[in-house]
Amino acid sequence: MNYWWVNQNQTFQQETEGGYLWSPKRNAHGGRNPFYEFMREVAPGDLVFSFQGTYIRAIGVARSTAYEAPKPREFGAAGPNWSHIGWRVDVHFYPLSRQIRPADHMHLLRRVLPERYSPLQASGRGNQGVYLTAVRDNLARVLVELIGTEAHHLVASVRSGLLVENEAGTRDVAVGQVEWEEHLSAQIRNDESVPETEREAIIVARRGQGKFKEAVMQQERRCRITGVDRIEHLRASHIKPWRDCEDHRQRLDGSNGLLLTPSIDHLFDRGFISFENNGELLVSPVAHSQSLQRMGIDTTRVVNVGQFGDDQRAYMEFHRDQVFLQAKVAR
Repeated sequence: MNYWWVNQNQTFQQETEGGYLWSPKRNAHGGRNPFYEFMREVAPGDLVFSFQGTYIRAIGVARSTAYEAPKPREFGAAGPNWSHIGWRVDVHFYPLSRQIRPADHMHLLRRVLPERYSPLQASGRGNQGVYLTAVRDNLARVLVELIGTEAHHLVASVRSGLLVENEAGTRDVAVGQVEWEEHLSAQIRNDESVPETEREAIIVARRGQGKFKEAVMQQERRCRITGVDRIEHLRASHIKPWRDCEDHRQRLDGSNGLLLTPSIDHLFDRGFISFENNGELLVSPVAHSQSLQRMGIDTTRVVNVGQFGDDQRAYMEFHRDQVFLQAKVAR
């Protein structure tokens, strides 16, 4: 279990009531923002201290890893310069009856604040520009002690596994992404400028079927991880996700796909794994190592699945940059 701190001055009500965190992927100038990048390393069961209006108002328990999703409509005019597509993490927030004001406790907090990516200034005010940042164990312990019984109970419940297990299945995760893809499918279905047969091919390509799978089979013969080569056991998985493709050509391009077994397809689609251009396997820090082992991925050694073609590499760069769950921040 890891701890996080989120500053929610603009979107506290929307996020806590909606049960999520959301951030853009990049800043207004297109550059990386470490406080958005950290979204990529949140894992189910992590605890999030929610800071708004100089108080810690709630504690959240993460229910998902990060996934791509549009800016929530309920944000309204908040964040006018934020990009339309960003990172979303599903979170169950627990409002606190004892809401502490960190500025009142800086004699305890100041000595455990990190030198880099601190959520607070030395005065106790929130650091401007911070959305989500990591909280080290020593800072988390002080915050839990200050909040008291409610925080201790949440920490104990998560560590025992009971809280996460009880919440499993209470609400579909990645709901924002599913709604986004369904909306895109409806737009394509109603686009009369595209022939009906092509519209159908584009829509079924979302599930790795039809013409897209046939095109991928011209370049790939087996699952690069497991070696399975029976086509009935393989899915055609987009490298650059179907939802992110710039046009229908990319959605049907065989170079934008790999043949993967269902479990490996899941890992790749959700960003738990990716690949370097030379074929070296990349594993996300939020991936569950034991589960990966059971799915056929040896996490104890370097795995190389073979070089990718030139056209595939361009798509793979997008996957590493926009899908793979590893924060690109200076440590």
